[in-house]
Amino acid sequence: MTPPPGWYRDPSGPHVERWWDGTAWTEHRRTPEVPQQQPPQGQPQFAPMAQTVVTAPGGGSGRARTIALTTAGAVLVAAIVTGAVVLSGDDGDPEARTAPTPTASAPTSGPPSPSESTSEPSADDPAVVVDELNGITLPLLDGWARPENVTETDVVMTTPGTYDCPGDDGLCRHGTVISRTVTANDEKSPEALARDDISEAADRAFDRNKVDERPYHGITSHRLVEQGPVAVAGRTGYFVRWRVRTEAGPGGYVQSTAFPSSVGSESLVMVRYFFDAGEQGPPLADMDRITKGIRPIGDEGTGGGVGSSIGPTR
Repeated sequence: MTPPPGWYRDPSGPHVERWWDGTAWTEHRRTPEVPQQQPPQGQPQFAPMAQTVVTAPGGGSGRARTIALTTAGAVLVAAIVTGAVVLSGDDGDPEARTAPTPTASAPTSGPPSPSESTSEPSADDPAVVVDELNGITLPLLDGWARPENVTETDVVMTTPGTYDCPGDDGLCRHGTVISRTVTANDEKSPEALARDDISEAADRAFDRNKVDERPYHGITSHRLVEQGPVAVAGRTGYFVRWRVRTEAGPGGYVQSTAFPSSVGSESLVMVRYFFDAGEQGPPLADMDRITKGIRPIGDEGTGGGVGSSIGPTR
């Protein structure tokens, strides 16, 4: 069985972790957190020996000699006890003399075991969705659910349930949120990326999907609703929001939000929102609430910060 997507020790560089997408290695790497080492079980531990101070004629020089002799005695006792432990374990067992290797080599058939992490919140937290690849958590608002029966790996949440698409045969959802890493573009400006991405995002949601279906029979028109700088996970990003009209159905709203990642190669992250415009669609304010609630993994208090006072411009 293939290991699930996650951060694993990089087989080409065991001192870093690399993202396994479930089928192959990606180019995302990060430095793993080093857990605090605990002393091996059974290793003798020595408490500091009390120092006896004897006042000698001549003042401080006698006291210094006494402290030095006492300290030297403590070191000698520790060395004797340690030597006895080593000799008693030297019975031909190689483990008695060799420390365990801290990292194991990666298997050739797949990634090694994932490293332990103490990042909070976890994927089991019902209030958030964790995107480990991009190092963020997204708030799971009322009326939203974790993706189920979704083949696209970059979908992080959807509205519950499906309905028959108004165009081509198939099942549609009233709301979808996607989080993806921008890898095919060298552009580093969140504004430029969001402006370039919005058209592709609209086409994917309301024109032709990945299997060449047209669930809404295509887009007939669109208009700009809002755009501007916005703070996301403590960093300055940019968003563009469109109102899309479709040949079949009520159409919907599309938003592209770009911001710098805080993990891996620090590529930019793109979060896309697809909302139906009909009565069953999610409230448009959820786009702002989800964006405002995005946090770096392990940093629940970072929502504002750089650009937190920046508001959208119409």
